Amino acid sequence: MPRLIWSPVKYRKFSVGDIIILLFIGSIIYSIATLNTIYSKPTQQIYLDLSPLKLPLYAIFSLIRMIFAYIISLIFTIVYAYTAAYKKNLEKILIPLLDILQSIPVLSFLPPVFMAVISLFPGSKIGLELTSIILIFTGQVWNMVFSFYQSLISIPRDLREAAKLLKLNPWQRFWNLELPYAAIGLIWNSMMSWAGGWFFLMACEMFTLTNQNFILPGIGSYLSFSAIEGDLTKIFYGLSTLIIVIILLDQLVWRPLIAWGQKFKIEFIQDEETYESRVLLWYRRSRIFEFIKNHIADPLKEKLNQFFVRYYTEKTLKSQNISIFPKILNIIVSSLLGLLVLRGVFGLFNLLITLPLTIWKEILTAALLTLLRVSLAVIIALLWTLPLGIKIGMNPKLSKILQPIVQIVASIPATAIFPIIIMYLINLSGGLNLASIILMLLGTQWYLLFNIIAGGMSIPKDLIEVSKLLKLDRKEQWKILILPSILPYLVTGGITAMGGAFNASIVSEYIEFQNKVIKIRGLGALITEASSTGNNALLAGSTITMAIMVVTINRLFWKRLFKKSEEMLS
Repeated sequence: MPRLIWSPVKYRKFSVGDIIILLFIGSIIYSIATLNTIYSKPTQQIYLDLSPLKLPLYAIFSLIRMIFAYIISLIFTIVYAYTAAYKKNLEKILIPLLDILQSIPVLSFLPPVFMAVISLFPGSKIGLELTSIILIFTGQVWNMVFSFYQSLISIPRDLREAAKLLKLNPWQRFWNLELPYAAIGLIWNSMMSWAGGWFFLMACEMFTLTNQNFILPGIGSYLSFSAIEGDLTKIFYGLSTLIIVIILLDQLVWRPLIAWGQKFKIEFIQDEETYESRVLLWYRRSRIFEFIKNHIADPLKEKLNQFFVRYYTEKTLKSQNISIFPKILNIIVSSLLGLLVLRGVFGLFNLLITLPLTIWKEILTAALLTLLRVSLAVIIALLWTLPLGIKIGMNPKLSKILQPIVQIVASIPATAIFPIIIMYLINLSGGLNLASIILMLLGTQWYLLFNIIAGGMSIPKDLIEVSKLLKLDRKEQWKILILPSILPYLVTGGITAMGGAFNASIVSEYIEFQNKVIKIRGLGALITEASSTGNNALLAGSTITMAIMVVTINRLFWKRLFKKSEEMLS
């Protein structure tokens, strides 16, 4: 079957795609209408109905939170990465800041996010919902930002020169060059972001703050509550429901997106095996999508084009008349931001000096132990994801079989099956340390695999054919073609994998099972315990230590590989 391309199709009066869209919209409307009745229960903060009949509704609640978090993540990704890539004076601040932000565990964001949102919506369940969505956002966004930033700085020079010759303004360049060039990596990292969102869903829908329990109805809280009670039957029901949701998302969203995204692959020779999706064909035949495209999307795109053409034309004219006002405004804004940063640093310093030296010694020891577990998890992950990712990415036929399986397995929250792992390892010598490394591995290996697959998919078919004509053996092909081509993706995967492993330490070193707290010595356990008890000083000290470790590793190792990838592609 030839690769699907955008072309006029014969629209049916009513297609399968219309049914899928209508069912999805109807489920969202119903769940929103029902949510208020569940919240009205006075015991909501300490109780959750674990009836399996509630699982479809809980799954819809969680899905809605994930969708809102992803929309926020996508907007943040485009704005942040674009600014970092093109504002060189800000890049020196934004990229190190991104290193810090992606190294901060989800639970470390909890106290400030919760307090800020609840202060805006006092006594309202909207505040809890927004808190959950923002926490999911912090588990989704960072690998997307790294991927888009890496794509922007890796655009070949000849393509940029072509954009200049065509006199494309920034909006046209973004829409016609930058976004298409980044599409494959962004799609695969979006899939990884969803998997990351599922991974931390249990912590985002049920959390403890200053010894108070907060529960939002959802599949994550269902699994979390079942794990606390040690009810393996309920855990099985929850996981089964989650797997069904993941399979549906894979078939209805991700596979169509992957097939659609192949048209952005830069190559002169079309691959004989292409990524296909029957659902994508259904969508293209959908009268609803036809209406949206013709009456909403196309007119909106045209208006945006007209707006940005006028905007950049006027901006060019105004730039000829030098004004001192923008400079004064920049100085004022920069000064205000500087004062806010100084105030934050001063407050953090006052908080940290309250910690005695014995606590700092415990934090540093715990940090080294966590670093050891994280390093082992990332190395083990790299050993198997590199060869498999390349195999899947360069072989569309194999990808058709393995991609759905990878997506499903990656999206299953390891935290949900962790109690089962604990049951088998708790009585073994070093069993808890082994269980912690396994959970980190389950939470971090997918960042590497998805980025390596995207890198393998991005290798042009014509270069592969040239390597065959040159009769390169497998070792030479890896050295000359594969590794240089996937290096930017590998670096992105490595950075986010290590940050994800540190983030996963909060759930791999501290777990509640059968109404007992099981923990091992580590930085993640300190952060989780400090968040639960409201020990802000210990939380700040542990978090800043973790951030410093991650940033140091990124500066000394991953940043150098980033520069190497830029040089190879320039």
